[in-house]
Amino acid sequence: MNETTTSETQTGRRIASSKPADTVDRSLERRAALRDRHSQGLTRLMEQRTDLRGVHALADFVDDSVRWTA
Repeated sequence: MNETTTSETQTGRRIASSKPADTVDRSLERRAALRDRHSQGLTRLMEQRTDLRGVHALADFVDDSVRWTA
């Protein structure tokens, strides 16, 4: 029979335990990119359509926040 050594088992565990962390990192990166795209799109829309100001408080807040950090 072919038995695994302790170092092989530990290496396999290390690889297996790093996979969820990689998945979480990628998920966080995608979420941050999506948030940035939505913020940019909202800011662009608010520039083009000034009549939308005051319609939705959260949209106004995000637009103001982006402008203050620019």
